[in-house]
Amino acid sequence: MLADVRQVAEDAVKLADAPLWALSDEELTTCLRAAHHVEQVAAVMKARLVQQAESRGLLAAQGHRSTTGWLRSRLLLDAAPARELADRAVALRDHPDVAQAVLDGHSDIRQAAAITATVGAVTAGLADFDDLDPVAADDIVRRAEATLVEMAGRLTAVQLRRVGERILAYVAPPLAERAEEAALSRQAARAHRARGFTLSAPVDGVVHLSGRLGVEDAAIVQAALHPLCSPAPDDKRTAAQQRADALVDVCRLALRTGELPEDGGEPAQLAVTVGYDPLTHALGAATTDTGARLSAAVARRMACDARILPVVLGGSGQVLDVGRSRRLATGPLRRALHIRDGGCAFPDCDRPPRWTDGHHITGWTSGGRTALDNPRSH
Repeated sequence: MLADVRQVAEDAVKLADAPLWALSDEELTTCLRAAHHVEQVAAVMKARLVQQAESRGLLAAQGHRSTTGWLRSRLLLDAAPARELADRAVALRDHPDVAQAVLDGHSDIRQAAAITATVGAVTAGLADFDDLDPVAADDIVRRAEATLVEMAGRLTAVQLRRVGERILAYVAPPLAERAEEAALSRQAARAHRARGFTLSAPVDGVVHLSGRLGVEDAAIVQAALHPLCSPAPDDKRTAAQQRADALVDVCRLALRTGELPEDGGEPAQLAVTVGYDPLTHALGAATTDTGARLSAAVARRMACDARILPVVLGGSGQVLDVGRSRRLATGPLRRALHIRDGGCAFPDCDRPPRWTDGHHITGWTSGGRTALDNPRSH
């Protein structure tokens, strides 16, 4: 077999470098389909070789604890394609009829992945039915797989996944509604655990947003953004830019309602510190209470919004010394600490202002005052 594989590889190299100008349009299309089939057959062969290596214990013998790690070492693959190949080896081993469909040219490797994933989900879903006979469950799984393999001749991988969500309506209508309800419940639970939202530190003035939401939460976000994404007649923004602007607008609207929970003893707000030169009467660069730097032009534009609070250390309208009557540093005093300390005042700590609390230098229980000269941000 090794000699045959090497010969196939040599022949493929020659074909890849062969001139194509003499091919007719029909021949060109036929060759493209044939080349695609060769690629899929090679993928199945790679999966079978990985299966054989696993069954022999070759991975552990060569010092690897996982198939992915072994593939990364042997084939110099990145983590994602190595993991994909390892998963493919398991899927095609457990679904030989799907592997055969790829070899026969009836399916490609992406469609095969969609089919095996769907069949796995159907199997897991039917396992929740205590009143379902195991033999009947196995028959339903086999029919689901056969139906999807047949559909692979006319549907893409994405379409197969969508059809797979309702495959029981084709092969077991009486169970479809119960299975879908159970599947949606599991899906919602997984999505809730996986939810998250992150904002990166600014790089060249750009903050990268990323996150995951469940279907229900995403629907709420989309409903809020959609009316703010309607393009104006001369709007040259991309769809992504429209959504980004809409997200900021939604947050502006939320800040203006006054219904957000208090933050540090005050209504939620954005505090911006702007340097001012009394000699030139000019504004300098600004700093938000998250530590981000803004140009003077941006600061002036933000100052036009009455809901943006200008912060002045020691201003007559700010109660910066609350003496002994209050233990916690909240409200104006907390903002003053944010501006003065610029974040955590502990040596070598880079936490931004909003991640800190006001701690007394001289403890409040020891007579320390809750004044600007006593608390520090930590």
